Amino acid sequence: MSDARSYSNKSPVGPWDYVVVGSGMGGMTTAAILALAGRRVLVLEQHYVPGGFTHSFRRKKWSWDVGVHAIGEVLPRARVGRVLKALTRGRLEWASLGDTYEEFAFPDLRVDFPSTPAAFREALVTAFPRGAEAIDNYLARVRETGRGMGAYFASRVVPASMAPLAERLARRAYEGLGLVTKDVLDGLSDDARLKAVLTAQWGYIGVPPERSSFAMQALVARHFLHGGYYPVGGAGKIAEGLLATVADAGGWTRIRADVSEVVVEDGRATGVRLADGEVINAARGVISGAGGLATVNRLLPPREREAQWAKDIAALKPSPCHVCLYIGFKGDLRAAGCSGANKWFFEEWQPSAMWDVHTPGAEAPVLYCSFPSLKDPSHQPGPEQLQTGEIVTFVPYDAFAPWKDGRWRHRGEDYEAFKARLTETLLAQYLRHLPQLRPLVAYAELSTPISTEHFTRAPAGAIYGIEPTPERFRTRALRPRTPIRGLFLSGSDVASVGVVGAAAGGALAAVAAEPMAATRVLREAMRRR
Repeated sequence: MSDARSYSNKSPVGPWDYVVVGSGMGGMTTAAILALAGRRVLVLEQHYVPGGFTHSFRRKKWSWDVGVHAIGEVLPRARVGRVLKALTRGRLEWASLGDTYEEFAFPDLRVDFPSTPAAFREALVTAFPRGAEAIDNYLARVRETGRGMGAYFASRVVPASMAPLAERLARRAYEGLGLVTKDVLDGLSDDARLKAVLTAQWGYIGVPPERSSFAMQALVARHFLHGGYYPVGGAGKIAEGLLATVADAGGWTRIRADVSEVVVEDGRATGVRLADGEVINAARGVISGAGGLATVNRLLPPREREAQWAKDIAALKPSPCHVCLYIGFKGDLRAAGCSGANKWFFEEWQPSAMWDVHTPGAEAPVLYCSFPSLKDPSHQPGPEQLQTGEIVTFVPYDAFAPWKDGRWRHRGEDYEAFKARLTETLLAQYLRHLPQLRPLVAYAELSTPISTEHFTRAPAGAIYGIEPTPERFRTRALRPRTPIRGLFLSGSDVASVGVVGAAAGGALAAVAAEPMAATRVLREAMRRR
């Protein structure tokens, strides 16, 4: 049923081998692997559209993605590409963002990131000729750290009794995870501008170099060494492909299914309870793709939250939240100088991480700008030349928290006035950098952290789950196999950040649940071309 819808607000009758809570990238990946392993899986999604941060939405004549802006390592020569091709049964295609996939504008310097390792190094050395040695040392550290991450992932999926030995075998990876990015870069160079460029993609991590784990910085850099890609047909094609695989095996995805609790009996997860009281049983186990914090703070029965492992996870901090301004254009964006490449605008060389939204007129320190319609070769602009753009920047959650208990689209005039002010400021800043787009802007809508929280249930609107700091990776409790028998954690929190990081966490959860069968599926997938 590759072309048929594979979800609805009702589901076929069980029994189900596994119930997956949440249809984000992690949950969908786990479900697809288990489906290919012969298991019947029910995926439950509280939103009316599955996919988590991979879904798309429409307003009037325009369509945008909500979290997929560039993905690396998806071509057949890469393991990630081979696995995703197998899990979607070839339904998912990718388009390159071009020879340059990212463009960075600093106050007095522009640096483009090309789509090959050699061209990337050349671009850096051209911008910083005196920093060649530091650049080469940095790239060597990136490659070294990337090679060690396989051992790290293996150490997280083994039974807890074997964890100490597995962690010793993965000690190099743990060393990189335990280092702060800024400290590593300070040891390589004293050129603040070079270090700012090397870490310019910190937005993909969610926290700036002063707090992020160096291993996450290295994984992001390594992830894009061969460029960035976008799903043909839009981000929603990811969910369409993965969930069709689940349906092909007799599984299903049920939307508008709000899970209130994991049912635990005699120390074992036996199913879930929905908000309306319905209980759905799972013969083999429950997979939570809702994230570590949401699982222990919201889905575990109160008694289970008192366990030390749950407290250890609950003590971790959510990653920062963001606003996104979705823009609808009428006109030729390419003629105006835009392309599939993402554009970053830094107002200072050492910007703060957060936009001071409390101060009227204060500009965002960093703008991340994307043009989804230009990335998708299947997009048809029509006679009106309809195109789309997005502006993303990080904001403090507390600025929006006063309205978090209100209903979506019914949060009051003061909230709408606040959003209107932020929209005006963001758009003015954006058009100061890209004035040629001014006559093309036809529509703009701002999404806030409480919108993210409403649609994804991400605590405090955190787009990247738990902060990817050294403290997170030192927490032994954050593993795909929990102390509750039959309960597994999926997604980025048990692996690394981003769409591919969430997929890796999904694979770890599948292996933890079905070690032999899931491993076989993944090995077969990685052998294919």
